[in-house]
Amino acid sequence: MRTLEPVSSDLMRESQYLREIMGLDPVTDHNRIVYLDTCFEFPWDTTRALELALFRTFAVPSVAAVLDASGEFDRAAQKRYDDTDLILSTIVEAGYDSDDGKRAIRQMNRIHGRFEIANEDFLYVLSSFVFEPIRWNARFGWRPLVEAERLATFQFWFEVGRRMAIKEIPATYEELQRFNQEYERANFRPTEEARRVGLATRDMFLAWFPGLPKRFGAQAIYALMDEPLLAAFGFPRPPRPVRAAVEASLRTRARAVALLPPRRNPRLRTRRKTRSYGQDWQLEELGPA
Repeated sequence: MRTLEPVSSDLMRESQYLREIMGLDPVTDHNRIVYLDTCFEFPWDTTRALELALFRTFAVPSVAAVLDASGEFDRAAQKRYDDTDLILSTIVEAGYDSDDGKRAIRQMNRIHGRFEIANEDFLYVLSSFVFEPIRWNARFGWRPLVEAERLATFQFWFEVGRRMAIKEIPATYEELQRFNQEYERANFRPTEEARRVGLATRDMFLAWFPGLPKRFGAQAIYALMDEPLLAAFGFPRPPRPVRAAVEASLRTRARAVALLPPRRNPRLRTRRKTRSYGQDWQLEELGPA
């Protein structure tokens, strides 16, 4: 097992889950580490980060063109989100080599197989699942991920990528991070397809808060985006006070969460989806992911 960095002394609390993680190997035990982070340590943060990760992938012209042509965002953006959420949550919560995890990956491969998608686009989406949660927690989490968690996150999605038959996945965390950054610099640019998909996704998020004024809600969403992402979607730059207020509120939430006792039971999104849609809702019945 490689030597890992010590837990920072400025963490506001150290849960039993973090203590367990620090005793695990990020390569051989990556399934367990990702499960603990997603279901116990950072369930809310992981969900928000993966939402932002998916949003970022829509800024890629080739990805946006496929999604726009499918018509899914015009007809049923929320269903598409729910389907994707169930697939990804199943892989994380059950493990990619469990029966449910294998079924989720098989379903995802079947859906993607209907479209012509370049390997580097698949690889970019995969990389966003690695780095957006890490970046989100560095900005807004109740603590940043320690090295064991970052390496385990890389290893987990590396293995998922192999099972999706993605080729030429970089072999190290640093190489995948470099690919992620270079890909965005080379590919993020505004297109009509990206704007339509971006607007549909934004409006789906706004529909979750019917009492919130749409203009303020839209500005809050923009406040979570960096300049290249805003430009790719053709979204306006949010006023500085709005960005500052959104970031301050998320950091205030993080400080409050840090004072809470550790979660006793896992927060399982698959269980919530089953309750919402019924016990007979099966992965094979899902629409495009």
